[in-house]
Amino acid sequence: MQETLLKIKNLRTSFRIGGDYFAAVDGVDLDIKKNEVFALVGESGCGKSALALSLTRLHNPNFTRIAGEVEFDGKNLLALPEAQLNVIRGRHIGMIFQDPLTALNPLIKVGHQIEETLTYHTNLVKTERKERAINLLAEVGMTNPALTYSNLPHELSGGMRQRAMIAIALACKPDLVIADEPTTALDVTIQAQILDLLRDLQREMQSSVILITHDLGVVAEMADRVAVMYAGQIVELAPVRDLFKNPLHPYTRSLLASIPSTDEEINRLHVIQGVVPELRNLPRTGCRFSHRIPWMADDIHEETPTYHEVSPGHFVLCTCYKKFDFAADNNS
Repeated sequence: MQETLLKIKNLRTSFRIGGDYFAAVDGVDLDIKKNEVFALVGESGCGKSALALSLTRLHNPNFTRIAGEVEFDGKNLLALPEAQLNVIRGRHIGMIFQDPLTALNPLIKVGHQIEETLTYHTNLVKTERKERAINLLAEVGMTNPALTYSNLPHELSGGMRQRAMIAIALACKPDLVIADEPTTALDVTIQAQILDLLRDLQREMQSSVILITHDLGVVAEMADRVAVMYAGQIVELAPVRDLFKNPLHPYTRSLLASIPSTDEEINRLHVIQGVVPELRNLPRTGCRFSHRIPWMADDIHEETPTYHEVSPGHFVLCTCYKKFDFAADNNS
């Protein structure tokens, strides 16, 4: 059995709206194994990025409350003093942000931004740091790493900026890499290159990866296990092959049904009714997906949804999965 690297217990991340706090991540329990790619999927607004930023407390504390436990190397990251947490950020946990243009400092050369991580977390001297930065740029596929070292972020293409972000995140060969939608703003060809790069580097370093995405094709290609997130909760958790072979939760099945397929002819794609509720309007009782499948009777849902293990490692929230079917007028 794989050893656990990161254990998330009852994580609750709430944001202040007006005078009240509303949970965007609501009681999440997960464990990340060593040397695995763990995918977290769901629509925009489901709480994926909020969860990712909570793990290393990157939210603004003036507007956010984070409760629960995030256990890493025997330490609860949510309880550590900032100085101790800073030793872990970058050195043991790397972060690849969704938009490198806003994550990178526009006024500092790319090579110097890589060196900043090395300066903080290693004992390398200046010449060694520069050499390491250039080598990292070569490792992430820059065709002229010495030139890229001296470039400012705006002088790079979107794909090159993302490669630079990956170089920063991997500079100290962290145990865990959190990749928050790393290919969202890139064209399809560059997306494939970035994913291939991430997979190759992960295997080389034997790091764990939490891959945040809404692209189920990426999940099928990259992940070992996958959690489906909706309205701040994990609604299904399974090994990736099990999830695609036997999706159970109505939300998971709806997501998969909305993907174009060449296996069968359909007149139109399945469309999930409604939208993810706004944070302040999230239902806090019952099945949170029920309002998007209104043709299903209320009594198929649990009043207080619990997790059911349907096969080893495959969990689904609420018993509604047992009787769910698509609406008769949906060609899915």
